[in-house]
Amino acid sequence: MQRQRRSHLGLLLLASQVFQVGLDHIPPVTLAVLGLNVFLFLFPAAPLMKTCMSVQQVYWLNDWRRLLLAPFHHVDDWHLYFNMVSLLWKGTRLERRLGGAWFLYLLSVFSLLTGLLYLVLEALLAQLAQDQSYNLTCAVGFSGVLFALKVLTNHYQPRGVTYIMGLPVSNRYASWAELILIHIIAPESSFVGHLAGILVGLLYTSGPLKTIMKRCAALVSSDTHRSYSGTSGYGGAAGGNSGSSAPNYWSADSAVYTGGLTEAEQLEEAIRNSLHDRDQTRRGEAPPPYGFNASADLSAEEVRWRRLRRFDN
Repeated sequence: MQRQRRSHLGLLLLASQVFQVGLDHIPPVTLAVLGLNVFLFLFPAAPLMKTCMSVQQVYWLNDWRRLLLAPFHHVDDWHLYFNMVSLLWKGTRLERRLGGAWFLYLLSVFSLLTGLLYLVLEALLAQLAQDQSYNLTCAVGFSGVLFALKVLTNHYQPRGVTYIMGLPVSNRYASWAELILIHIIAPESSFVGHLAGILVGLLYTSGPLKTIMKRCAALVSSDTHRSYSGTSGYGGAAGGNSGSSAPNYWSADSAVYTGGLTEAEQLEEAIRNSLHDRDQTRRGEAPPPYGFNASADLSAEEVRWRRLRRFDN
């Protein structure tokens, strides 16, 4: 945490990398999160010692806002560069696969859970090793979230291979290999923070986290649907789509314009009106208003005869 920002070379390289990829080729959520990290690097919300998270600062001193600030602040421009290049690659692939809304939801959950799990692991290590330094260790940066995204990326390509220091490693074990390698190359990096990210990723791919997130999303969507139905006056439309977790705004609004008819009924009504309009036009009469039921004044045989005459013409 004592490293100083001596230059912006890493920031310049990041800008070069972004423009090389092309702004129009970067999905919006990935680009927005990348921009947020850069912005908070240039204009931090607080000094690093007040944004990093540790058991002491977050739990003992009850400063829970650090869980939100820590992932989006970085020690220096090189720390930012390596993390954002990794986000650029992983985020682009995952956002295109999962969609922007779910990817944003995923990043929010991963950021929060990675921080919480980091605190739990540090507290456990302090108890097991009887060493209070674990409770004082303060971490900052997006690396933990990126390790969670790495697990998810590899999950979608289980038979793929990742090259680490020129050596091919199966995607199933790539995250663990990178965890060890990064700790060897950069021992000052947060091993526990990276480990927390891997565990969060596994909770999503192999544990209950994905199911819980889907249920929470369905619950929010259902509440939004009920709120809409209760205030719009079309509450009856919700009953026809009770099996769907997403609100059916179309069924509620379209009933105003279709008179509650199905698509087949609307087509039959249009044919009847067309036949009646043609008949009245030939006799010099004004056409009836839309929605007039031609079969109300005609027998079934007469309607059938006029349809045949319409197609013969």
